[in-house]
Amino acid sequence: MITIQDVSKVYSLESGDFFALKNNNIHINKGEFVAIMGPSGSGKSTLLQLIGGLDLPTSGQLNVDGTQLNHLNEKERTLFRRRKVGFVFQNYQLLPMMTVTENIALSLSANKASKSDINSRVHQLLEDVNLGGKETQFPSQLSGGQQQRVAIARALAMKPQLILADEPTGNLDQKNGEDILALLSKLNKEEQITVVMVTHDQQAAAAANRIIVIRDGEIVNDLKKGVNGNESLASSLA
Repeated sequence: MITIQDVSKVYSLESGDFFALKNNNIHINKGEFVAIMGPSGSGKSTLLQLIGGLDLPTSGQLNVDGTQLNHLNEKERTLFRRRKVGFVFQNYQLLPMMTVTENIALSLSANKASKSDINSRVHQLLEDVNLGGKETQFPSQLSGGQQQRVAIARALAMKPQLILADEPTGNLDQKNGEDILALLSKLNKEEQITVVMVTHDQQAAAAANRIIVIRDGEIVNDLKKGVNGNESLASSLA
């Protein structure tokens, strides 16, 4: 699903070059649930942006679901994101002036789906995330947990095989956070959707079956869940 080979990301600053990522190599198989951990400024969100085609590496090769992202121009990367990747963000990023239906339907409308197909798909997605009946409500009328469920439904609208989640539980209380992680785990296990999640939360990381730890732009640990699970693993690595 994802192959990262000798990937670096360098930003040119007045004080000199800053290496957000340094010659990293990762292979993520289809159907994995991967948590990327690390302190603030370690490069974990930069890595997620590169995987999602939101930015390009300074050097190295990046292949996602058979697409060599290094070779795409901005328009091609936009189409790649729209068709192949579902994004879930810490701040939900729902459009406040649009209803739940309109937020979820954004990518469907951009791909010129029919009105009946959009309504059918939105209805099914809301049932899948346990928000049936919320079609006409606005984000301000929903709780944080409900807004994140709408964001996940929006991410699933085009039936992507990859979900990229950047601190998806960061603004939620423990109960809502656990519900969102359970939903991501269900999508991963039942639909074999690959999930790559950036988090600083050890409990959130424990939901994944693999933990990659980044410090100062470099991968320092890459371990899969063992017989004792990931919670103790996350605690020891964070």
